[in-house]
This record gives sequence, C-alpha cells and structure tokens, in this order.
Amino acid sequence: MTYAIVFIVYILAMLAIGLFFANKNENMSDYILGGRSLNVWVASLSAQASDMSGWLLTGLPGLAYLSANGSQEAIWTAIGLAVGTYLNWLVVAKRLRQYTEISGNALTMPDYFEHRFKDTSRILRIVTALFILIFFLVYTSSAFVTGAKLFQTVFGLSYRTGLLVGAAIVVIYTCSGGFKAVCWTDLFQGIMMFFAIIIIPVTVVRMFGGLDTTMETVNAMHPGSFDIIPNGTNISWFVVVTGLGWGLGYFGQPHILARFMAIRSSKEVRPARIIAMVWVIVSLACAIMVGIVGVAYFTTPLAAGAHETIFMELSKQLFHPIIAGVLLSAILAATMSTCDSQLLVTASAISEDVYKAFIKPTATDKELINISRITVVVVAVIAIFIALDPNSSIFGLVSYAWAGFGAAFGPTILLSLYWRRMTRKGAIVGIIAGGATVIVWIMLKSVGGIFQIYEIVPGFIISVIVIVIVSLMDEEPSKEITDEFDSLKTTHI
Repeated sequence: MTYAIVFIVYILAMLAIGLFFANKNENMSDYILGGRSLNVWVASLSAQASDMSGWLLTGLPGLAYLSANGSQEAIWTAIGLAVGTYLNWLVVAKRLRQYTEISGNALTMPDYFEHRFKDTSRILRIVTALFILIFFLVYTSSAFVTGAKLFQTVFGLSYRTGLLVGAAIVVIYTCSGGFKAVCWTDLFQGIMMFFAIIIIPVTVVRMFGGLDTTMETVNAMHPGSFDIIPNGTNISWFVVVTGLGWGLGYFGQPHILARFMAIRSSKEVRPARIIAMVWVIVSLACAIMVGIVGVAYFTTPLAAGAHETIFMELSKQLFHPIIAGVLLSAILAATMSTCDSQLLVTASAISEDVYKAFIKPTATDKELINISRITVVVVAVIAIFIALDPNSSIFGLVSYAWAGFGAAFGPTILLSLYWRRMTRKGAIVGIIAGGATVIVWIMLKSVGGIFQIYEIVPGFIISVIVIVIVSLMDEEPSKEITDEFDSLKTTHI
C-alpha cells in the first residue's frame, strides 16, 4: 500500500507538469522544441535522463549482476557511453544548435537534413522519418517493458496490466504538455535517477564494512569478474569493441539531439556539458555497482531471467517502504523520461516531415499539434504490441534501437556539420546503408565469429565510407549550400 501511495503522488506530480504546459504551446516550435528556450540545467539533465532511460536502473545493473563476462561487458559499455556523451556535447551540440537555426530554423532532424542539403525532392526527409519511426518503435517498446516489469515486481500486477498502466501514464502527459512538459519532467526525473542510483550501492558497501570487503566477496564468488583487459581467455576484444561502440550511438539519437537544438543559446552548451558529464559518470559507475553489490548481497542468486530486477529487489529489501517507494519511482521516472522524448520525436517526424510535407502543406500549427498527439497514441499502441512478450530483454531492445540510430544518422550528422563537400545523395545513401547494415547484421548474429561484434560498429563504418564515396562522385554542392556552411564561422547564435 505504501508503494502505491508514493507512486500515485509521483505520477500525479508528473501529470500536473504536463497540464501546466498544455496551454503554453502556441505553435509547433513550442510543442516540438519548446521555443528553443531550455536553460542549462533543463537542457543537460533532460538530455541525459532521456538518454539513459529505464535501462540505467534495470538493464545495465542486470548485465553487471550476471558477473564474470557480464560485469566486464557492463564496464566497457559504461566507458563507451561516457566517452560518447562527452564527444557528443563537445563536437555536435554547439554546431547543431547554430546550424539548425541558420538553416531554415529546422525543428526536427529530417527538417534539418532537408534544409542543410536544399533537398527539393523530399527524399531525404522521408527516408529519415522512416528510420526514426522504425527504430523508435523498438526503443519505445523497451521503455514499456521496463514499466511493465516494475509494476509486476512491485505491485504483483500481471505483465500486460503493468504494460498498459505504464504506457497510459506516459501518453497522457506527453500529449498534453509537449516538449516543455517532457523536458521539465526530465529535469526532476534526472535528479531522482541520480540520487536513487547512488543510494543503493553506498548502503550495501557500508553493510559489508567497506568497498574492499565488498569487492573481495564478489571476486571470491566469481573469480575474474573485474578483469576487463582482453586476455584471450574469459574476455575478448569483441567485448571491448562492442562496449566502446556504444559511444558511437550518441551522434545519431534524435531525442538527445533535439535537446541540443532547443538549448537557449550555443554559449550555454559548455556549462551544460559539465553538468551532463558529472551526471553521466556518477550514474553509470553506480549503475554497475548496483549489479556488483547485488552479487554480494544475494547469496542465493535471483531466478533465471530476473537479473534486470536487481535494483528493484535491493530497494525493497534494504529500505523502509516509503524510501523504497521513492527509489522504485525513479525507475518509472527513468522510463518516462526516455519514452516521452521518443514519442514526441516520432510524432514530430510524422506531423512535420510527413503530414505537412506531403499531405497538407497548408496545415495550421494547431492542426499539426493535434496530428502529433494522435501519432503519440498510435505509436504507443504499436510499441505495446512489440513489448507484449514478458521475456523481452530491456538491454537487448535498447541496444538494437541505439545501434540503428547511431549507424543510420550518426555519420550523416557529423559529416553534415563539418564536411563542406558532403552532398544530398551522400546523405541519403549513408542513412540507408547504416540503418540497413544494423538490421542485416543482427540477422547474422547466430552465425557467430565477427558477427558477434555490436552491429553499430560495422553500420557506422559502412555509412561513413558510403557517404564519402557517393559525395565525391556527386556534383559539388551549390554556392547557396557552401555559403550557408561557411556562415557558421561568424554566427553568434
């Protein structure tokens, strides 16, 4: 009953934020990008909260809990994510914020690509929107799986009932408040996630009398758990390459890039980067520690397939129901912070990049906002069907979608921002090549060998090669395109 009260209070607070912003969306710029008005704290914590999602408190600790190869893979994944976060803020954030405003005041990624390359054929826009829809369906379903497992573990609901409850909560406040509601709730949810992920490992370490004692206990139970350097026996270079490959995904995540586009000024990117890096490094380290201390705490291993509930089980056993309820609410916060962002980006891709571009160019902002809200509901329903399998792996679904976005859009984003010679055809073929490689590579995983490498790595490399070759074979960009590119040197937006 105590858990239920805490959850209800939290959910009502998030819905209140959505309703508060419901009447503040005067146009599509407000609904999609919040009028480009995010301050440093909201932009940074919203970006990271929407980035990490429920898998920070479920999938990553669960991977570390599996010990041995699990903890090694988790550690290298965390390293890749930390490096990728830093490079994304350093290399992409400021320039993307400037370029999207200079180039037609682009509101979405497809919109940016079309204006950047002056694509009158609209092919680039529709290809981008299509891949956003495909991979966000998988990504959103992973968030719904997290919510379902949370309600199942905490309240004893059936998996499907928990799935529907979690999805309904996210859809209601995403539809009502738009981007500002999403970002402000992400701010509070990011803070909750940060403190929740710290409290559990600190508590268990103190119970065991210190960090050294805890680590000795884990290593005694699973020798070699902390050997992260490839040695040809229990850890291979595939683990390292796969883990670091996660960092490549950041450059192509639409829901994260939207925060860069929405920050108040490019001058505020640097302080936002510092806040984001502190949050990310501490959160990732503690997420891994949750899994590791879970090995020491539970002398009897969790049931098969229950490793992704390690955070939930520790919360319930270590703390008073009120505190545990708050910690468990952090999982819902993590789930909502990513799911709402994904739904909003998908909705904007359909309303702006399909409906307005191809169906009704004269559509009013009010009409487009309504189309966006309808899209949120439809996409959520499809994602629910994808998530119906109670044995779905949160980590597996996230890794698939992460690779798809990273390989399809990452190279195109980077080269479009820094390579003057890149062309429209190069962008189109690069997006298709990267996204298709990920899909095909996953199908070949059962073959083994080199196909065990994380699919984002070959997808990213192939996309870069294709973009460069096709662009060099194509005619040089027009003077209008190159002049706009050169104007970035003097902009102060």
